[in-house]
Amino acid sequence: MSPERIVTDRAPAAIGAYSQGIRAGDFVYTSGQLGMSADGAFVPGGVAEQTRQALANVAAVLEAGGSSLTQVVKVTVFLRDMADFAVMNGVYAEVFTAAHGGGDAVYPARAAVQAAELPKSGLVEIEAIGLVG
Repeated sequence: MSPERIVTDRAPAAIGAYSQGIRAGDFVYTSGQLGMSADGAFVPGGVAEQTRQALANVAAVLEAGGSSLTQVVKVTVFLRDMADFAVMNGVYAEVFTAAHGGGDAVYPARAAVQAAELPKSGLVEIEAIGLVG
């Protein structure tokens, strides 16, 4: 089975030699998503708003590939400044809890690291791996 490219107009288009996501077997792999709306502009505000938008973009790519936030098994978060971790983590918890209908969320495995710089000077970039179905 060959990997399938995932494309959605509900997330920013790829700005380089990569796909928004790839479906391979029973998994969807998203590329890193910034806090940009589908038109490619950063949402106004700070790390909280960019985190919320990056997760919305991740969700859009997952859904286009037949997955969802409730099916995510692994997330990697890249922060421009680790001092923003608590703010990002608060939004992250809200989004995953809401995805589970406000009940007991099964939070995915996660790594969060500080990056020297993110594309287009973003504050946060998030990638995920989700199960299909």
